[in-house]
Amino acid sequence: MSTKKTAQRDGFKPGEHVVYPAHGVGQVTAIEEQEIAGFKLELFVVSFAKEKMTLRVPVAKVASVGMRKLSDTAGIAKALEILTGRARVKRTMWSRRAQEYEAKINSGDIIAVAEVVRDLYRSEAQPEQSYSERQLFETALARLVDEVAAADGSTETEAMKRIETSLSKGPRRVRAADSAAEADNDDASEEAA
Repeated sequence: MSTKKTAQRDGFKPGEHVVYPAHGVGQVTAIEEQEIAGFKLELFVVSFAKEKMTLRVPVAKVASVGMRKLSDTAGIAKALEILTGRARVKRTMWSRRAQEYEAKINSGDIIAVAEVVRDLYRSEAQPEQSYSERQLFETALARLVDEVAAADGSTETEAMKRIETSLSKGPRRVRAADSAAEADNDDASEEAA
């Protein structure tokens, strides 16, 4: 029925991690040839361990579905740098913004995913998020953590620390932390008087 091949196709090879836009980071486990409706198709078998799912992607459709290699060191650095920037939240209805965030997450572009994480991030000093806002944030964050960890061979915990460090350097986060510290100092001064 299907034969495993060890050959490399379109730069992807078995054992390599890839990004599939709709599902995040997966691993090419094999390249198979299958006959479907009388046509022979070469397929990449991509496994997503977290989701316990396996996809078979026709080699000819790789570009059209947006499957790509992991970001390089420069791409990861750019994504982490984006996290330190000011959030850019449009003043449109939430449903419209949510659609835009979802499209960015499913684009498979690490820069777009980092923008979603930056825009939806809330520090402890900031107001709570709605359920749907939190869900989008967590999805984007998970995709970013997975790619950072897979790209540099670190653990998810180490990748999360790098991301949190970048997020804490953002302009509004620094000011929120400073104003909280000032408030604590003011309270201490009043108590001493």
